[in-house]
Amino acid sequence: MLKANTKKNAINQLEFSPEEDKFKVYREKGVNNWIIAHILKGSNKLILILMIILIIGRSLLTSGNVVITGAAISEFISGNTANLGYYVLVILLLGIATAVTQILNIYFREVLAQRMERDTRREFYTSLLGKSQSFHDLQRIGDIMARTTNDVRMLNFLISPAVSLIIVAATTLVTPIIYIILYYPIELILTPIIFNVLFIITLRAYSNRLAPVTGTLRMEFGLMNANLTESLEGIEVVKGSTQEQFELKKYLLNAKKYRDAFIEQGYIQAKYLPILFLALAMSAGFTHSIILFLNGEINIGQIISYSGLLTQLSFPTYISIWVFIIVKLAKAGAERLIELMNQETEIMEPIEGITKKINGNIEFKNVSFKYPNTEKLVLKNISFELKSGQTVAIVGTTGSGKSTLTKLLSRLYDVSEGKILIDDIDIRDYTLKSLRTQISYIEQDIFLFSTSVLENISFGRAGSMEEVVQVSKQAQAHEFVTALPNSYESEVGERGVQLSGGEKQRIAIARSFLTDTPLLVLDDSTSAIDSDTEDKIQRAINIVRRGRTTFLVTHRLSQIRWADLILVLKSGRLVAKGTHEELMEISPEYKKIFVKKFDLQVTTQCEEEGV
Repeated sequence: MLKANTKKNAINQLEFSPEEDKFKVYREKGVNNWIIAHILKGSNKLILILMIILIIGRSLLTSGNVVITGAAISEFISGNTANLGYYVLVILLLGIATAVTQILNIYFREVLAQRMERDTRREFYTSLLGKSQSFHDLQRIGDIMARTTNDVRMLNFLISPAVSLIIVAATTLVTPIIYIILYYPIELILTPIIFNVLFIITLRAYSNRLAPVTGTLRMEFGLMNANLTESLEGIEVVKGSTQEQFELKKYLLNAKKYRDAFIEQGYIQAKYLPILFLALAMSAGFTHSIILFLNGEINIGQIISYSGLLTQLSFPTYISIWVFIIVKLAKAGAERLIELMNQETEIMEPIEGITKKINGNIEFKNVSFKYPNTEKLVLKNISFELKSGQTVAIVGTTGSGKSTLTKLLSRLYDVSEGKILIDDIDIRDYTLKSLRTQISYIEQDIFLFSTSVLENISFGRAGSMEEVVQVSKQAQAHEFVTALPNSYESEVGERGVQLSGGEKQRIAIARSFLTDTPLLVLDDSTSAIDSDTEDKIQRAINIVRRGRTTFLVTHRLSQIRWADLILVLKSGRLVAKGTHEELMEISPEYKKIFVKKFDLQVTTQCEEEGV
């Protein structure tokens, strides 16, 4: 909840928004408005108009070719061959024109389709980047990936071929009737008109039956993909626990649900009535034309061309079986995208946020916090103050809220009650960029990107090779990095899989040294490093932290003893604070943590840790 000093900014922005969100209002109106807004965005309108003109032109040319062919046959049968060359030339030109319009139509529809996919993918990814940490905590990565890839891709298919073919189908239903009115007895329009009416009615019912099935298909695909991603990301745990069979059964269950949705879709397609109506229309139309021929109202050539015009009705009939599945799948995918994009983020940035260099004076005032969608307070009424350049060590049993407290500092989450001040300014009044770029985090669970060592160290601040080497030496990483096949250009693999835990931590420490921020957070950052290496790193940290306000989460007494302030947390409450000597005198909880550690006395522990 924002306090009075932040309420002055009545309008808020997302955590990350590089540009004005032009589609927000359309997303709120619903999926149809959002899709249409993308289709008609900017010069897309002109492309769509050109595409429609080309489609109409192609349909008129195709039907005209059928009529000319019928006329040519009539001339040939009647023995009048003088004009056959003229008919051949016209048919050739119409054929060339039809091919040209088709090529141009395909080109324009592909341009529009690729723009649609590009813009929606950018919008969705930007929205994900702008969501708060609490939003991402509740998401399954596999499902997010399914939405980002497949659901967005379906919007490409919505334009090419679906929308394009729907426009072609619509014109194909109309143009034969126009030519029949112009060149044939008026009563011959009865058959195509009756077919069109029945076709539209049954198509609407078919489309409505498809809607829930396609929604299920997209959802089940997301769940199946999420299960697959989790299994592969946790493959070490799966194999270590010999749970391959269990994971296989779980995946096959999801795959079965996905398959069942496809089978249900097949049942709906099997009951597609327009195919039957087409067969009846073709028979009825041919019979009607024969009757008119016997009455002397039309000739053989007109029967052939009329039948050819009726044959064009087969195109909308057959393509609508699967093209409307694409439309429904795309709409279901769009609904899944909008579902996430419309979710409000927990962290909002004030438009007139403060941008300034931080000195590092920190104050927690009666801070309480609970994670979104929960009622349990993780932190309860925490208050302390830290001067610029000082170090605070946070200790406590597992689950006491140590890491959570440090995450509040950079507004990965917002406090539920109270406030956090940096240099006497509420952190919610800073711009997120100004705040977060001045805080370095080194955590126990290190995340490295699947790129080179150099790029991982430089992430957050582009440094020269000399600077990178210098901080690597300080972090005791230079020796093992230069031993890699390509030194600093070596790829570390996904999540740094090719490096040990200690090596990853040293790269993260080097990254922190390079950013040189006024605030430093070390969350058990040397847990995976051997004692000799840790000793060297600690000396480097002691140098680097000078003049920097440092938050230290650890149980290593060798690190805690040089802290200016120690906070003791228990079940989310601050039960004691002070120096090591003070807490050993006044805090039973602090004594409980350090007097016995694996049944060793504190003096023995200090000797072991080199204190």
